Amino acid sequence: MPRRALENPLVLPVLGLLLESPMHPYQVFTELRARSASAINRGTLYDVVEALAAAEWIAPRGTERSGNRPERTVYALTDGGRDELVRRLDSRIREPKREFPEFLGAIAYVGALGPEGAVAALTERAQRLSERADADQERLTAVLDSGVPRLHVIEAEYALHQTRAEIAWVENLVSEIREGSLTWP
Repeated sequence: MPRRALENPLVLPVLGLLLESPMHPYQVFTELRARSASAINRGTLYDVVEALAAAEWIAPRGTERSGNRPERTVYALTDGGRDELVRRLDSRIREPKREFPEFLGAIAYVGALGPEGAVAALTERAQRLSERADADQERLTAVLDSGVPRLHVIEAEYALHQTRAEIAWVENLVSEIREGSLTWP
């Protein structure tokens, strides 16, 4: 397995899930899908699991069989895997990096839409973000009400705050365009 598989963004969540408890790759896949709105490719996940095992960050801990399904290998985090998880977490939390979301690239050229087009597009974005924030808040509240510790879903809380901050910025920008304080050349 190429070493670059260990740089896949799935490495951190896979190591994190295996810190919680040993599981087979399909369990990891279903848990990641349940916890994230992002699309996860099962083949990529299996490649990452293979790379983690080759790096000895995870190790087989037996097999499971459910019904007529084939046996599945259950993996657990090794001491080396835990050390790598802690190293990566510490680095990513301490060192902010500039990430380039699609919206940042698009908003740079909002002027091409003209004032009316920009207001229409931004107003729709704010509405869609508000709907997503409401749905995310409902899911977060339900998870917390079910007894999941807040620390286990802190990333969902962070994402919700990011969405709310973006809504506020977009709504402010719409106001500036409408008031004429953001002018078009």
